[in-house]
Amino acid sequence: MSEEAPYLPPTAAREPTAWVGAVVFAGVMLLLTGGFQAIEGFVALFKDDYYVTTRNGLVLTLDYTSWGWTHLLLGTLAVLTGIGVFLGQMWARVVGIIVAVLSAFANMLFLPAYPVWCTIVIATDVLVIYALAVHGREVRGYR
Repeated sequence: MSEEAPYLPPTAAREPTAWVGAVVFAGVMLLLTGGFQAIEGFVALFKDDYYVTTRNGLVLTLDYTSWGWTHLLLGTLAVLTGIGVFLGQMWARVVGIIVAVLSAFANMLFLPAYPVWCTIVIATDVLVIYALAVHGREVRGYR
């Protein structure tokens, strides 16, 4: 007799794998990135001369007040979504992917003003998208 894996019907609960750590990482990174985005937004709102490039050097010619509000709103949404990811909510996975895509896009447009930081945030957003899209459902069984 060969030892085969037990058959699990489609409705049976499966044990979470080690990839649940990737989803927890995504939740933590949503919280951290959201906090940093909010700080970046406050800096753009209150200290226009902090960034090295002029507003004409940006991909979109918006003033720093507009960029500040964009980063502040994205940051707040990311923090709330990170909390939802920890609770294993499906809406948080979907919103987390959308927020990460928007965050990567906003940072790609903001790249001339703050290149190193924006590159780090874009790379983190890609990891968050992967973790939530591929392994997001495992947190639900982990709670």
